[in-house]
Amino acid sequence: MNSRLLQPILDLPHTDARLRPWHLTDAADLVRCANDRNIWQNLRDTFPHPYTLEDAEYFLAAVSDNQHDLHLTFDVQGVATGSIGVHFKTDVRRRSAEIGYWLAREHWGQGLATAAVRTVSAYVLANFDICRLYAIVFATNVASARVLEKAGYEQEALLRRSITKDGCTLDALLYALVV
Repeated sequence: MNSRLLQPILDLPHTDARLRPWHLTDAADLVRCANDRNIWQNLRDTFPHPYTLEDAEYFLAAVSDNQHDLHLTFDVQGVATGSIGVHFKTDVRRRSAEIGYWLAREHWGQGLATAAVRTVSAYVLANFDICRLYAIVFATNVASARVLEKAGYEQEALLRRSITKDGCTLDALLYALVV
């Protein structure tokens, strides 16, 4: 995979926001934004809580060396404020990719997540041999489901009792953008 294509800087319609690759110097911003239980409650258990400087440094080292997936941060006025990524599948699913994202709470409700999902989806479809982007969200995360819907994704399935988080087994929703 062309590593240059995995390091884009993508402008968002918001005048002070863009998507860019993570930098090792983003560690303090990452800890400040990610150490939020409300964010953790809607993400996979590989996203720790509390979120420490050691967690941030581990993540940033991993994504800086990545040659297969897309890992970007929401940059608002020069500050890393969240994450959006695309995991490219392999083998028989090689034309599919999974998108995921989270945003610091102070930026919720401003349309940033929707703009980012639209922008990254368009970028991936234009630059990679992908015909299907999908996301799996907790059914209780209505805001994230709405982001996907506004970005043109359609709900394909209700995945009953498919997630266990914080001792509770929950439903998930499968959304996809297929071209």
